[in-house]
Amino acid sequence: MDPKSRVDPRLTLYATRSAYARLAASTRKNYASDACVFFNFLWLRGKNWDEATGEDLLDFEDWRRWSPRNPQRIGGSKWNRELAALRRLYKWAVARRYMAASPVAEREVMGRHGQMVSVPVARAKDARASNVKWLTPRAYRMWRDVGLRGYTPEGRRDPSFRGRNDDRNAAYSDVLFSSGMRRTEGGSLLTIEIPDLADASRNFYDGKLGREATKSKRERTFWVSADALRSVETYVRTSRRAAVRRAQAQGRYEAVRDVWIVTGRSGFEQRDLHLVDETGEVFERNLTTLEVEERQRLFIEGEGGLEPLWLWLSEDGRPFLPHSWEAVYRAASERCRVLLEGKVSKPPHFTPHMARHSFALYMLVALQHALDNRFGLTAEERKDLRLLYGDSWRLVKNLLDHASEETTRAIYLAPVSDIQVRSLLLEDAEASVTELLSQIAEHSERVMDEVAV
Repeated sequence: MDPKSRVDPRLTLYATRSAYARLAASTRKNYASDACVFFNFLWLRGKNWDEATGEDLLDFEDWRRWSPRNPQRIGGSKWNRELAALRRLYKWAVARRYMAASPVAEREVMGRHGQMVSVPVARAKDARASNVKWLTPRAYRMWRDVGLRGYTPEGRRDPSFRGRNDDRNAAYSDVLFSSGMRRTEGGSLLTIEIPDLADASRNFYDGKLGREATKSKRERTFWVSADALRSVETYVRTSRRAAVRRAQAQGRYEAVRDVWIVTGRSGFEQRDLHLVDETGEVFERNLTTLEVEERQRLFIEGEGGLEPLWLWLSEDGRPFLPHSWEAVYRAASERCRVLLEGKVSKPPHFTPHMARHSFALYMLVALQHALDNRFGLTAEERKDLRLLYGDSWRLVKNLLDHASEETTRAIYLAPVSDIQVRSLLLEDAEASVTELLSQIAEHSERVMDEVAV
């Protein structure tokens, strides 16, 4: 709606019937917000969104990035995202003949693989590849125990801690930290997708992420630690079960509309779900085809009645939505800031996205360390191993579901560029991965470790 509360049907068409509608939910939300900022800028000039010109975009860029009158200027990366949102919208509007020309001018450049591609002329050249920060495993454990689980810096339960769902929050965080999943990927897991802890001798277990629950829309395998799975198992047997029982006693699930009840499973790895909707219609869906919103509708008939398959539940028994984890992490980081101030050199701040990248940094160091030191391989043997399995960059790229190896390198090259040299210079040739990470943290302000004052 515009400031006069009028709906533009063309924008409604764009949001629901163009390629925009198939973007990931988080991307749609970000692009919509970006477009609204530009629309408001145009409105103050007495223009509608479809009257924008190249001059308007230049003035908008100046205001967003450089104007001393703007107290909330943005960097190159944020500007490039806003430009991508506007480029997509206006390219569609021109194709539909709602406008004669797009305000986002483009030029041809050489692409990554030698092909010519079009990019916006106004694209920022000073964009940082990433503003990622990392926690080492021991710094993460301190953040989790103090921030999420309510412990004191000395490792004792804090009697003044009033946090709720601490076992759920810690279990979710452990899953993200040990698997590298994105916030929504880990936050939309179903109980039937959690690997079974049957083999107690293993340190890591593999599971499958459904195609429609991933950002890339590609089904992939994830690996999660046994310790994280034990945390999940404890949560399922205690807090989650109690939340389900309360909801059943209050008839909350029976009041939910448009539920899908899972009556059976079949097919490869039992991933074909047999479903019945509220009208009694019987149908089948494969796990990989279920979108995040559809996963929230899945229930089974348990001992006490309907029970959701969504793993992470709020206190009232309803699905705890993926975007809600941001507030949980902010509160935990604030608690760490207050309690750890003066006790460690830098109280850890943590986000779901930092969990993903902390996992990747650990894996890079561990894989490189294994190739260089632990296996005692010759140079020729290391070459053969890399030819067979790929190098550590490619392995981590696959674990993170990045589009290209260049993306992985752009994010992680700075803190790990000297891992091989540093490992050669260590007095102890068998230094652990934890020690290597601590050394990296000493030389990188973006890698946080637990260091007492």
